[in-house]
Amino acid sequence: MFSKRIGIDLGTANVLVYEQGRGVVLDEPAVVAIAERDNTVVAVGIEARAMIGRHPGSIQVIRPMRDGVIADYLITEAMLRYFIARVVGRFNIVRPEVMICVPVGVTGVEQRAVRDAAEAAGARRPAHLIPEPLAAAIGAEIPVGSPRGHMVIDIGGGRTEAAVISLFGIVASESVRIAGDRLDDAIAQYIKRRHNLVIGERTAEEVKIAIGSAVPLDEELTTGVRGRDQITGLPRTITLRSSEVTQAIQEHLATIVQTSRRVLERTPPELASDVIDRGIVLTGGGALLRGLDQLILQETGVPVHVADDPLRCVAKGAGMALDYIDVIARSLPTEEESLIGEMSR
Repeated sequence: MFSKRIGIDLGTANVLVYEQGRGVVLDEPAVVAIAERDNTVVAVGIEARAMIGRHPGSIQVIRPMRDGVIADYLITEAMLRYFIARVVGRFNIVRPEVMICVPVGVTGVEQRAVRDAAEAAGARRPAHLIPEPLAAAIGAEIPVGSPRGHMVIDIGGGRTEAAVISLFGIVASESVRIAGDRLDDAIAQYIKRRHNLVIGERTAEEVKIAIGSAVPLDEELTTGVRGRDQITGLPRTITLRSSEVTQAIQEHLATIVQTSRRVLERTPPELASDVIDRGIVLTGGGALLRGLDQLILQETGVPVHVADDPLRCVAKGAGMALDYIDVIARSLPTEEESLIGEMSR
């Protein structure tokens, strides 16, 4: 019996699993519902996400990943166990070989937490780790093994990570805890402040997808938004314009642009010229925001392309990276190196 080889994008908002030979076989929200009384898992993924903002006091709905790292170890382990069992089958004797993505610059403690959670959830020991921008680049089919500079900006749910990659290694990188979730929060706060309407995180995300844009649109979009009136406490519907959403998220987008500029400033000249020739590749769910490529082009002067299927690039790259384990291991600091780095800060 052969072992399955799978790559896992353990994201703040979603968990995607890529199986070699089959492609992305699972894409579910990183959400777990727990019964308060005895801490048993009630639902995971899509079912748990449907409960957000709609559950009784006896159930707690938790997102165990925060800003791209594990915030609740036990619940992350339970979630991983559920997803791995879904992919390999509950009664599979042979443990799968697993590659999991971690944010660039992650600490040794955070690395160990991800590895331990994966192994406890059923992965073959040792579970392999790969920096997220490198996985995104491999999944976007960028030739990262060549001695040329390639720049990737991965905008997920909890983090935006920008990196210049050459020869399977990360040359310059920057990571900020501003991404899709913060944009949703900004939209919800704007609607509350400007329209006296309280909306939930799911509604804010739906608004972002429906009419969100990083730059003013030639033809303005509108959508109806339902929520609770702050003054009367009663349900109310308003019409929101895309220009309002652009205004609401402008500050966070400026931080994302600034992050990419800082990476370009720290890139060696030869690799920087490669990046200008080839352009920047956007991956992650945030890459789908209208006009984000235009905004980054305006601010950096470097051409920007959105990857094919940006949502799945990281998971796909993690699975494909199992063929390059040895070279990728060189680009990830050991736990000891990470801990020395933390102590010297």
